[in-house]
Amino acid sequence: MDRRSFVKKSALAVTAATILPRKVFGKMGGDNSYIAPSDQITHGVIGVGGIGRSPNHFFSNDRCRLVALCDADAKHLSSADEAAKKRFDVNAAIYRDWRELVHDPNVDIVHIATPPHWHGIMSLEAIAAGKDIFCEKPMTRTIGESRRVMEAIQHRGNIFRLNTWFRFTDTFYGLGTEVKPLKKLVQSGLLGWPLTVRISGATGFTWKFYWTGKENLSPEPVPAELDYDMWLGPAPMKPYNPHRVHQTFRGYWDYDGGGLADMGQHYIDPVQYILGKDDDFPVKVEVDAPQQHPDAVGIWRSITYTYADGCRIILEGEGYESSGKVPYIEGPEGCVYKGFECTIPNVWDIINELPDPQPQNTDFLDCVHTRRKFALDEIKGHHSCTVVNMGVVALRLGRTLHFDPLAQRFVGDEAANLLLDQPARGEWAKYLL
Repeated sequence: MDRRSFVKKSALAVTAATILPRKVFGKMGGDNSYIAPSDQITHGVIGVGGIGRSPNHFFSNDRCRLVALCDADAKHLSSADEAAKKRFDVNAAIYRDWRELVHDPNVDIVHIATPPHWHGIMSLEAIAAGKDIFCEKPMTRTIGESRRVMEAIQHRGNIFRLNTWFRFTDTFYGLGTEVKPLKKLVQSGLLGWPLTVRISGATGFTWKFYWTGKENLSPEPVPAELDYDMWLGPAPMKPYNPHRVHQTFRGYWDYDGGGLADMGQHYIDPVQYILGKDDDFPVKVEVDAPQQHPDAVGIWRSITYTYADGCRIILEGEGYESSGKVPYIEGPEGCVYKGFECTIPNVWDIINELPDPQPQNTDFLDCVHTRRKFALDEIKGHHSCTVVNMGVVALRLGRTLHFDPLAQRFVGDEAANLLLDQPARGEWAKYLL
C-alpha cells in the first residue's frame, strides 16, 4: 500500500471511531500540537557510514520519524543503531539487504546515501514500491540510469529530491552570494548572450579534485563485518582492497568518478538554473587530460561544455587552483567575479529592482504531503546529472564528444554510447533492461 492509500484508510478509521480520545491515534508535537499518524512521515536510510549519518539524513523529529536503517557494513549499522537509540529514543528496524528496507510498509521516504553505483537501482526499486526518495548526488552514475529514474517517476508520481541545494539556498561556492541575484542578473540580459561560466579553483571546485584511485591494488581479505558482494552490487567483481570501499570509493570508475562526479552536480546544477537550461543539455564536451586508467580515476586539466546557443561551462582542474582573477560569468556586455564583483556599475541597485525568479518548493516534507514537485526534482536532476556524466564519459575516452539532446545519445561514437549504460552484474542486470 502506498502512502496516499494509507492516509485515506487512516482517515476513515479515525472518523469511524470518534468516541475515542485523539491521543489514541496520534501524539503531541514539540509545540503541543496534535500530530496524527498519517501526518507524521517516516523515513529509512540506506548507507549510514558517512553522509547517511549527517543531520540531513540521520534525524528523527515530530515531522519525520526515523524507522529503518540499512548498511552492508555491520559496524556502520551497529553504530547507527546505537546513535538512533541514544539521540532519538528510536528502535529502528535494522536491515543488511536494502530491498527489505525499501519494501518495509512502515517506510514512506527512502534516503539513499550509498556510493553512486547504487543510486539508480535503489531509486528504481523504491519507485516501484511506491516510496518517495531523498537521493544523494550525483543522481546516478550513468546517463541511462538517471533517464530511467526520471521516466519511472513521471509514470508513477513519486516525490523525488536530489540532495544538492545551492540553486535555492546558501551562499554559492566562492561567489559571496546566493544564486538568486545571479539568476536575476542573467535573466535581465545585462551581461549579454551567450555566456561563459567558469568553475575553477577560485570557487573551491578543486577541493576534492585529487580524490583519485590507485592502480594495481593488492588483494586483501574482506573484513568480517563487510558484505562485500552486496557492497559491490551491480559493479564488476574485483578483489577486495580497503581503498575501493567507504570514503575512497570515489577514485574508481566502477563506483563513482572522482571529484568530478562527487562535486560536479553541486556546481553544475545551479549553473543550469542560472542559465535557464533546466530542460537542456550541452551539444559538445571537450576534455584536456592525460589518458585515464581503465579502473582508477585520474586528474584532468579542463572540461568544456558547449550548448547549441553558444553558452559554455568550463570546469578547471589541475593548474587552475591559483589562476588569478578570472570571471565566473562572462558575457559580451559584462562579467561577474568572485565575491560578486561585477563590471556593471551599481549592479546591486539594479538587481534589487528586478523581479524575483519564480518561487520554488523547497520544503521536501511538505512536498511529500501535498504531492507537489520539489525544487530539485527528477527532471532537473536528470539534466544536471547528465552534464556531469557527459564529462565523465569524455574523460574516460579522452576525446571530444558531440551529444544529441533529443535522442540523449552521443553522435557517431559507439564507444561513448556503450557508457550510457554499463553492464550490471548478476541479478542486478534486470534494472537495465
